[in-house]
Amino acid sequence: MTTIKSKLRLRCLAILLAFAPIPSLAALQYAALADMSLEQLADIVVTSVSRRQERLADAAASIFVISHEDIRRSGATSLPEALRLAPNLQVARIDSHQYAITARGFNSSTANKLLVLIDGRTVYTPLFSGVFWDAQQVMLEDVERIEVISGPGGTLWGANAVNGVINVITRSAQDTQGTLVVAGAGNRKRGAAARTGGKLGENGHYRVYGQGFDRAHSERAGGIAVRDAGRTGQVGFRADFGEQVDRFTLQGDAYRGRIEQVPAEKEISGVNLLARWDRRLANGSALHVQTYYDHTERDHPGTFSEKLDIFDIEFNHALQPALGHKLILGAGYRYARDRVGNSAVLAFLPAERNLEKGNIFIQDEIALRPDLDLTLGLKAESNPYTGFEYLPNLRLAWRPNHNSLLWGALSRAVRAPARIDREFFVPGSPPYQIAGGPNFRSELANVFEIGYRAQPTSSVSYSVTAFHHDFSRLRSVEPSPIGEMLENRIGGTMTGIETWGSYRVTDAWRLSAGLVAMNQRLRRDPGSADLRGLPALANDPKRTWMLRSMFDITPRHEFDLTVRHVGDLPNPAVPAYTAVDAQLGWRPDPDVEISLSVQNLFDSEHAEFGSLAARSEFERSIFLKLLWRL
Repeated sequence: MTTIKSKLRLRCLAILLAFAPIPSLAALQYAALADMSLEQLADIVVTSVSRRQERLADAAASIFVISHEDIRRSGATSLPEALRLAPNLQVARIDSHQYAITARGFNSSTANKLLVLIDGRTVYTPLFSGVFWDAQQVMLEDVERIEVISGPGGTLWGANAVNGVINVITRSAQDTQGTLVVAGAGNRKRGAAARTGGKLGENGHYRVYGQGFDRAHSERAGGIAVRDAGRTGQVGFRADFGEQVDRFTLQGDAYRGRIEQVPAEKEISGVNLLARWDRRLANGSALHVQTYYDHTERDHPGTFSEKLDIFDIEFNHALQPALGHKLILGAGYRYARDRVGNSAVLAFLPAERNLEKGNIFIQDEIALRPDLDLTLGLKAESNPYTGFEYLPNLRLAWRPNHNSLLWGALSRAVRAPARIDREFFVPGSPPYQIAGGPNFRSELANVFEIGYRAQPTSSVSYSVTAFHHDFSRLRSVEPSPIGEMLENRIGGTMTGIETWGSYRVTDAWRLSAGLVAMNQRLRRDPGSADLRGLPALANDPKRTWMLRSMFDITPRHEFDLTVRHVGDLPNPAVPAYTAVDAQLGWRPDPDVEISLSVQNLFDSEHAEFGSLAARSEFERSIFLKLLWRL
């Protein structure tokens, strides 16, 4: 019976992919699928690769851009769901609110090798150098683009940008004028959002917004409910002043959420305020100054609580000191006050910690020839545990023509110690079950990449990157007289290829696809008696792939289909799965959008992460959404 059902699902999928997108003769006359052609997509300006505006086609890195239009047509209702659109990311859902997200391996619920920024604000926690994804909320309708770099970005972005960088960039207040109302409901979630914007004086604009979501509990195999339902809400504002030469931005957010867990609900809350000033000078030079304050609170009854205050300031100066040179230099400082409420289950000692980090960096892009650029960069970054770490970077980029780029890179990346590595304790005998290592050092990665990006015709574009990461001093768990202790006695390699491309079949129909294949080899160092660090470091599929069809049936009707395949996970074992998501959209009026999204269309449920006894299974979900511009 299972085989028959599987064959039936495959046949249904084949029928949808083969026939649903075929346009009628009338549909061929309608406007393009998205706002931009492939040529315009290649000219998208990105900033995450060099901290300077450059064409996507000229960026010498493995970078994928999730556009505003991609998000709108995906049916995503949260930032992690939107990140599934990037083929160079691994996104695994753990429960109703939690995700494991990484690039190029080492995924876990506490993944620590991916740097995430929202409008320039770093959102990681110093507890484990990772991200609490249940607290990262943005109004997706206001996101301009998400730049996703797979590969190290330490020279410009610092420690912890080991395997990648996610940079979420929201639209300027000038681009979000008027009033927008969004409401949606389905069998697993419901929510609403509203935003309004206007002018401030002659050259200023503002927007304010509020949103809230209610997510139902997930279920384990057999329909057993998991206590993870929750409610979250967020409000915020943004104000932009000035013109292209001189711009100032002030923005902030506040959020609160209550999420069920055993033995009692956990609570999350926070508030942040960011100010940014950009000024263009003569001869292509530019100044950038940014500062922010971020306060977060988290209470997990029976486990731990945390109050964290972060103050951050950065400065960089882009200039062209001589013909053929594009120089950028900068510095930054971050102060964090972290206060943890310990429990009988786990503890961070000392409970209160003041952490300071500073950095200086310089990077020069040298035009060796009109079609050949050499980039040299170095960052020196201090941390309270190991002092200064040095992050060099070398890149070579060759443009055979305007529509293609061949590039290679050598980089050194560092994952600096977090509080969990030095100050984490689990009570037990003797006298601890596990303890942070007082001599825990930074994890290191030497990375080689080579990539090619091209648009051979007006309807086809693609990117291919091969990579090899050589890791050393990864976290291990070694026996000691006081119990198990965290040390740095695991090494290994990660080798793979990542590729994606897009094909515009007609003006109304675009296909895209992506594939990542990796081979991870980890080993204990000589003399290591590692007890459980090796299997805990990562749980990654060897292969993932994605297919996406975006089709305009008429100027007012659109149909989108996404097929995602994730290979099996080794430890703990999770079976491979293929998920099909679909969205049908209708615009009865230029200011009104109605969409129906279905996730996990052909599979009643599947698991994505975790052990068999504790993991959630995610079932088919339906979401109906109304968007109205007033």
